[in-house]
Amino acid sequence: MPIVTNLDVMMAKRKISLKELAERIGISNTNLSLLKTGKVQGVRYRTLEALCHELDCQPGDILEYRPSDEATPHAADAD
Repeated sequence: MPIVTNLDVMMAKRKISLKELAERIGISNTNLSLLKTGKVQGVRYRTLEALCHELDCQPGDILEYRPSDEATPHAADAD
Protein backbone atom coordinates (compact mmCIF):
# COMPACT_ATOMS: atom_id res chain seq x y z
CA MET A 1 0.00 0.00 0.00
CA PRO A 2 1.42 3.40 -0.90
CA ILE A 3 0.37 5.01 2.42
CA VAL A 4 3.01 4.44 5.09
CA THR A 5 2.54 5.10 8.80
CA ASN A 6 5.45 6.74 10.60
CA LEU A 7 3.75 6.67 13.98
CA ASP A 8 6.56 4.63 15.55
CA VAL A 9 9.09 7.29 14.50
CA MET A 10 7.06 10.11 16.07
CA MET A 11 6.51 8.09 19.24
CA ALA A 12 10.26 7.48 19.54
CA LYS A 13 11.02 11.18 18.97
CA ARG A 14 8.55 12.14 21.71
CA LYS A 15 9.66 9.26 23.98
CA ILE A 16 6.13 8.00 24.55
CA SER A 17 5.06 4.37 24.84
CA LEU A 18 2.21 2.79 22.95
CA LYS A 19 0.32 2.22 26.19
CA GLU A 20 0.70 5.83 27.34
CA LEU A 21 -0.30 7.27 23.95
CA ALA A 22 -3.31 4.95 23.71
CA GLU A 23 -4.49 6.09 27.15
CA ARG A 24 -4.01 9.76 26.27
CA ILE A 25 -6.00 9.60 23.05
CA GLY A 26 -8.64 7.18 24.33
CA ILE A 27 -8.21 4.14 22.10
CA SER A 28 -7.17 0.57 22.89
CA ASN A 29 -3.56 -0.58 22.79
CA THR A 30 -4.59 -3.08 20.11
CA ASN A 31 -6.11 -0.45 17.83
CA LEU A 32 -3.14 1.88 18.24
CA SER A 33 -0.77 -1.02 17.52
CA LEU A 34 -2.68 -1.87 14.35
CA LEU A 35 -2.49 1.76 13.27
CA LYS A 36 1.22 1.93 14.08
CA THR A 37 1.96 -1.13 11.95
CA GLY A 38 -0.21 0.03 9.05
CA LYS A 39 -2.66 -2.84 9.36
CA VAL A 40 -5.77 -0.65 9.18
CA GLN A 41 -7.82 0.46 6.20
CA GLY A 42 -8.43 3.96 7.51
CA VAL A 43 -8.11 6.35 10.40
CA ARG A 44 -10.74 8.71 11.76
CA TYR A 45 -9.95 12.41 11.62
CA ARG A 46 -10.76 12.55 15.33
CA THR A 47 -8.06 9.96 16.04
CA LEU A 48 -5.57 11.68 13.75
CA GLU A 49 -6.29 15.00 15.48
CA ALA A 50 -5.73 13.42 18.92
CA LEU A 51 -2.45 11.85 17.76
CA CYS A 52 -1.21 15.16 16.36
CA HIS A 53 -2.19 16.96 19.55
CA GLU A 54 -0.43 14.48 21.85
CA LEU A 55 2.65 14.12 19.65
CA ASP A 56 2.80 17.85 18.79
CA CYS A 57 3.07 17.14 15.07
CA GLN A 58 1.27 17.47 11.75
CA PRO A 59 -0.66 14.68 9.96
CA GLY A 60 2.13 14.53 7.37
CA ASP A 61 4.58 13.61 10.12
CA ILE A 62 2.53 10.47 10.79
CA LEU A 63 1.26 9.51 7.33
CA GLU A 64 3.35 9.43 4.18
CA TYR A 65 2.54 8.64 0.56
CA ARG A 66 5.09 6.45 -1.23
CA PRO A 67 4.01 5.58 -4.75
CA SER A 68 4.44 1.96 -5.75
CA ASP A 69 6.76 1.00 -8.59
CA GLU A 70 3.90 -0.34 -10.66
CA ALA A 71 1.55 2.11 -12.32
CA THR A 72 -1.96 1.69 -11.02
CA PRO A 73 -4.93 2.86 -13.07
CA HIS A 74 -7.03 5.62 -11.55
CA ALA A 75 -10.81 5.77 -11.84
CA ALA A 76 -10.54 9.08 -13.70
CA ASP A 77 -8.29 7.43 -16.31
CA ALA A 78 -10.75 4.65 -17.14
CA ASP A 79 -12.65 4.94 -20.42
